[in-house]
Amino acid sequence: MPLITLPDGTEKNFQDAVTVYDVAHSIGPGLAEAALAGRVNQELVDTSYLIQEDVSLAIITGRDAEGLEVLRHSCAHLMAQAVQQLFPGAQVTIGPVIDDGFYYDFAYERTFTPEDLQRIEKRMTEISKQKLAVSRSLLSRQEAIELFEQKGEQYKVQVLESIPDQEDLSFYQQGDFIDLCRGPHIPDTGKLRAFKLTKVAGAYWRGDSKNEMLQRIYGTAWADKKALKQYLFRLEEAEKRDHRKLGKKLDLFHTQEEAPGMVFWHPKGWQIWQIIEAYIRKVQNSHGYQEIKTPQMVDMSLWEKSGHADKFGDDMFSVASENRQYAIKPMNCPCHVQVFNQGLTSYRELPIRLSEFGSCHRNEPSGTLQGIMRVRAFVQDDAHIFCREDQIQEEVISFIDLLSAVYRDFGFDEIIIKLSTRPDNRVGSDADWDRAEESLAQALDTKSLDWAELPGEGAFYGPKIEFSLKDCLGRVWQCGTMQVDFSMPGRLDAQYVAEDGSRQTPVMLHRAILGSFERFIGILIEEFGGEMPVWLSPVQCVVLNITDSQADYALSVQGALSAAGFRVEADIRNEKVGFKVREHTIQKVPYLLVVGDREVDNAQIAVRARNGDDLGTMSIEKFTEMLRKDEEKKGRTA
Repeated sequence: MPLITLPDGTEKNFQDAVTVYDVAHSIGPGLAEAALAGRVNQELVDTSYLIQEDVSLAIITGRDAEGLEVLRHSCAHLMAQAVQQLFPGAQVTIGPVIDDGFYYDFAYERTFTPEDLQRIEKRMTEISKQKLAVSRSLLSRQEAIELFEQKGEQYKVQVLESIPDQEDLSFYQQGDFIDLCRGPHIPDTGKLRAFKLTKVAGAYWRGDSKNEMLQRIYGTAWADKKALKQYLFRLEEAEKRDHRKLGKKLDLFHTQEEAPGMVFWHPKGWQIWQIIEAYIRKVQNSHGYQEIKTPQMVDMSLWEKSGHADKFGDDMFSVASENRQYAIKPMNCPCHVQVFNQGLTSYRELPIRLSEFGSCHRNEPSGTLQGIMRVRAFVQDDAHIFCREDQIQEEVISFIDLLSAVYRDFGFDEIIIKLSTRPDNRVGSDADWDRAEESLAQALDTKSLDWAELPGEGAFYGPKIEFSLKDCLGRVWQCGTMQVDFSMPGRLDAQYVAEDGSRQTPVMLHRAILGSFERFIGILIEEFGGEMPVWLSPVQCVVLNITDSQADYALSVQGALSAAGFRVEADIRNEKVGFKVREHTIQKVPYLLVVGDREVDNAQIAVRARNGDDLGTMSIEKFTEMLRKDEEKKGRTA
């Protein structure tokens, strides 16, 4: 006689054991139809799960985040079933849920084509309409191995052989398809009505480049067709904004195979970089940071002492010379400690804030490299604050204010904050970690900020606050960090003279606002679709003459605006003005200044914005004032 407590506190009594579906149906037929799974005492289960004792229960539908996960994982199975029906001999490997969708890796004799994806998607629709029941069963490891050996699925056998022998394994079956899975899954395939296969890519078995290459088919699934349509629209917009395409179109940068994961910056792209660097330098200097520069390559012994060689060694590039092993720095913090260690610091001098636009290299797997978003060579707006423990709160709070102001200047008003706590693989005592985590949490609470905890996601040397930006398409980008480190200063012999004359170890705060310059510029390109705000535009305006007779005047306008400090070009080519307007509009120049005989006679310019708006004719002085106000506004919308 189970007593079931619903999320709103309602209690329902049943004479006999009931399934999650039965409970949903007792509430209403509509809810039963919408039910995808249940959460019983915080455990996610199938709707067929039998409840035999008193529990708390939530019915999970497509409106819930958990419901979407169930839909997507079930859709991955649907895709795998369709693939095996259409391509006999295709082996199914692993198929997890990812952000907004799912994928499955397949081993097959040939490459899947876009036409194949269309066929697979069509077959998925056909199977969905059959409303095949999805059932769960338990098998021993040996029974499962024998089953998949009979099916010729050697990859699945490898997965099963890696699981401890004593475990009973759950399997889900729909029609002729069965796969190892923890679940839960939807009750039947008819629940899958809104899905789309998006692309196929290569993927190494178990993510190891030493293993054979498989084929990964990506897809997305949603609760209804409206949500799917909205998502596909966002994908289309993201494709238009792809920083790699815009980087080439706008002549900002390129990458090439001879330098994988490293960026060749072109003049216009480097101009954007320099503007951002100058801005960050000015902001940091005004907040008491002292800029330094440290070597690119340091003896491996320093990285061993700091803990990086042990915890981060696989990601480091190294080089040998004269019987010594050096590491190309993957981060700046050990080198900053070396600067702090020069001379003896008094407690009165703390905090000391050292900043660096530090060039770093990390041996990222080739398969993870993506344009300038994920690279091997990058520059951080890195800084380290050496302070006393009683100064942590003030420094963290001050940094949050600084970071928020910077993000607003770049046009980002929504900041997502998460506190990443101690990982399993770490250095330092639990007592130090307790104090470090508490100090960050208190600083966030003092600012009355909304934040979530990410257990186990901290750096190996300390917990961190992660600051993420949400862009115009709703995508989230993690950029800024603030980390409290009680460990590294001691490992690297950093000391200061305390008030009582004793030698004490400072606390080290690791912080960045933008994170990687490369990645942040990529984010900006996609956020603005290449239409950079005036203050970031490599070319802010172009002067266009109509005929050759206005060429000298066009050059004089360019000179006047350049002297005023603006980035301006003159296009005096013997081309029709309409052609020149179109060309510079495609290049997303903020303002086009057209000069004909009338403008020459009146010492004026005809101003056109890149969105096509005609701003009328005005003096150079008036335009200068307008452009200055545009610059000062930066990327802020208000």
